[in-house]
Amino acid sequence: MSDEHRVKIQNSNILNALIEHVEGRRDMSATQVAAGLGLLKKVMPDLSAADNKTEVVHRYVARLPEKAKSVEVWQKQNAQITIQ
Repeated sequence: MSDEHRVKIQNSNILNALIEHVEGRRDMSATQVAAGLGLLKKVMPDLSAADNKTEVVHRYVARLPEKAKSVEVWQKQNAQITIQ
């Protein structure tokens, strides 16, 4: 289908006619509805076939202990054996 045909379909009142039919303001046969839907499918994307790619980012906050005042203090707090 050429771009010219797509533009003609887009500029037509097919969508408005279908909406009016759904709202009960316009009477359409089943054939007219089917033809209208077929033409709309030519110009509108099919959202049910769209890919949904989502990236989830997890952020964590680590709480660090206070800085030790000296090596000896750190060793007392954290080491099993004191290094001499």
